Amino acid sequence: DETPVKGDSHLMTPRTCWLSLLTVLSTIELFVNRLDSVESVLPYEYTAFDFCSEKTMKRPSENLGQVLFGERIEPSPYKFEFKKPAMCQKVCTRTYNNNPSDKAKLDFLKKGMLLNYQHHWIVDNMPVTWCYDVEDGQKFCNPGFPIGCYVTEAGQPKDACVVNSNFNEKDTFYIFNHVDITIHYHIVEHEQLGARLVAAKIEPKSYENLKHDSPDCSGGPKFLKNKQTGAFEIPYTYSVSFVEDKNIRWASRWDYILESMPHTNIQWFSIMNSLVIVLFLSGMVAMIMLRTLHKDIARYNQMDSVEDAQEEFGWKLVHGDVFRPPRKGMLLSVFLGSGTQIFIMTFVTLFFACLGFLSPANRGALMTCAVVLWVLLGTPAGYVAARLYKSFGGEKWKTNVLLTAFLCPGVVFADFFVMNLILWGEGSSAAMPFGTLVAILALWFCISVPLTFIGAYFGFKKAAIEHPVRTNQIPRQIPEQSFYTRPFPGIIMGGILPFGCIFIQLFFILNSIWSHQMYYMFGFLFLVFIILVITCSEATILLCYFHLCAEDYHWQWRSFLTSGFTAVYFLVYAIHYFFSKLQITGLASTILYFGYTMIMALIFFLFTGTIGFFACFWFVTKIYSVVKVD
Repeated sequence: DETPVKGDSHLMTPRTCWLSLLTVLSTIELFVNRLDSVESVLPYEYTAFDFCSEKTMKRPSENLGQVLFGERIEPSPYKFEFKKPAMCQKVCTRTYNNNPSDKAKLDFLKKGMLLNYQHHWIVDNMPVTWCYDVEDGQKFCNPGFPIGCYVTEAGQPKDACVVNSNFNEKDTFYIFNHVDITIHYHIVEHEQLGARLVAAKIEPKSYENLKHDSPDCSGGPKFLKNKQTGAFEIPYTYSVSFVEDKNIRWASRWDYILESMPHTNIQWFSIMNSLVIVLFLSGMVAMIMLRTLHKDIARYNQMDSVEDAQEEFGWKLVHGDVFRPPRKGMLLSVFLGSGTQIFIMTFVTLFFACLGFLSPANRGALMTCAVVLWVLLGTPAGYVAARLYKSFGGEKWKTNVLLTAFLCPGVVFADFFVMNLILWGEGSSAAMPFGTLVAILALWFCISVPLTFIGAYFGFKKAAIEHPVRTNQIPRQIPEQSFYTRPFPGIIMGGILPFGCIFIQLFFILNSIWSHQMYYMFGFLFLVFIILVITCSEATILLCYFHLCAEDYHWQWRSFLTSGFTAVYFLVYAIHYFFSKLQITGLASTILYFGYTMIMALIFFLFTGTIGFFACFWFVTKIYSVVKVD
C-alpha cells in the first residue's frame, strides 16, 4: 500500500481512513451537498433550487456535526464510468411555464444567482474544485462553484460573470447549465490492478443548447432576462474526462486545495506576535514573583516584634479577608463549573484535531466530537461547581446543582432554538430536523444532567477546600482606590493582552465559519490555545497582585471578569468583522450572524473567565501559604 506522504507539518493534511480502488468498470458516483453563499448565512438543500435530482437512490447518513452545520449530502444524477470519457451528456431539462409554482421556482433560482450561491459536489469524499487564476499568477482552487451569475442594469458583471466576456447583456442572469468534469487518477502499483482518484476538478459553463433532446454544447451562453415572461427551458449537461496524474500520491491528494489558501505566513506572524506578548507577560510575572514577592515574603517573615507587626502593609494586610466568600458565590461557582466543562472539551477536541482525527475529510467530526465531549463532561462541571460553592460557605446545594446543569446550557440552547426557528421559517437546510432537536435534548437531559448530579454529589461529599489563612470575623475596610486599581479599568485592561494573542487566528476561524473556507490548521490553533491559557493566567495574576497590594481583597469575581473580558473584545471584533469583511445582506442572515456570535461569546467568556479565576486562586493560595501569620 502507499505510504502516506508527510507534507508540511503545519498543513495538518486531511487523511481519509477509507479509499476506493477504481477499476475500468467502476461507476463513479457524484454526491451533492447543500448550497451556500458568502452573502447569506442561510444554506439551502440541493433540491430547493429545482436542479436535476436523483430520486431512486438512498441518501447517505449524516452525523450530528454535519446536521448541526446544515450539510445535506444527496446522490446526484451525474454518474460516469471510470476511464470512459463522455461529451455533452444530457442530465435533464427543466421547463418553467407561467404558472405561480414555476414562477416561484425561477425566482428562487434568480435569488440564488444574485446572492452567488455555490454548489458543493463530492466525489470519493473529495470536494470537486473549481480552479482559476487569481492575481500574481497564483491558482485558487475553490471547493464550490456558482449556480450562475448576474449582470447589473448598469452592465456591471457580478461575481463569476467576469470570467466570460460574452456575459454582457444588462439586467440578465447567466446560468451555468453545463459542467466539464476532469477526474485525476493515480495508477496503483504493487497491488491488484486499479487506480485511485486523487482530484476532481470542474469548470462551469453556460450553453444555449438549441437542440434540447440531443444537446451538443453549442450556441451562446444560456441567459435569463430579469423581467422575462413566457415559458423558459434550462437543459443541464455535463462532460467528463480522465487524466492520469503520477505526481499526486493518494495520501496527499488534499494538498492542492489547502496550498492554494495563502495562510501559513500570516499564521507564523500571528504565533510570533503572540509569543512576544507571552514573553513580555512572563517577564513581568517572573519579576514580581522572584523579586517583589520574594522580598515581601522575606520581610514579612522577619517581623518578629509587635511594633513591626503593627506596621504591616501591602498584600499581607488583607490576609484575614482574602478568602472571604465572594458576593453572588452561587453564580460564580456555576460559571466556573460550566467553564471547566468547556475548557476540558476544547482541550481534548483540539488535541484530537491535532492528531488528524477531525480533519475536513471526516465531515462533521469536529462538531460531533465537541458535542459528545461536552455531554460526557457533566461530571467535572458538577464537581467543580459544588466544591467551590461549598468553599464559599454556600448551603443551597440543590439550587447549585440545578443551576450548573441548566443555566449556561439553557441559555445556549434557547438562543440556538430561536435561531433554528428563523432557519425553519426561511426553509434553510441548516434548520435542524425535529428528530435531531429531540436527540440533543435527550443527550442533555438523559446523559449530561445525571453526570452533573454525580459530579456535584462527590463535590459536596468532599471536605471544603482548606485555606492557608483564617478569615477574620469583621470585614476589613477597603481604602480609597486609585483609578488603575478600581475594578472596571483593571478588568478592561486584563482582556486586551489575551485578545491580542488570538485575534489573527480568530480571523481565520470566522472566515471558515462565515465565508465557507476550509479550516485545517489545528496545529496552529492548539498552539494559540496554549498561549491564550498562559496569557489569561499571567494577566490575571499580575492584576490580582496589584489589587492585593492596594488592600482590595475582592479578587474572586474580578479575576473571573478580568480574563473573561476577552470575550467582550471578541464580540467587538465579530461586529467589526461583520461590517468590514462580510457581504451579508438580509435581516434573517444578520439576526443569525449575531445570534450565533452571542453563543460563541458566552462560551468564550466562561472559558477565559475560568482560566483567570483558577490562576488567581492558585496564586493567592500560594503566596498566603508561605507567609507567617500570627
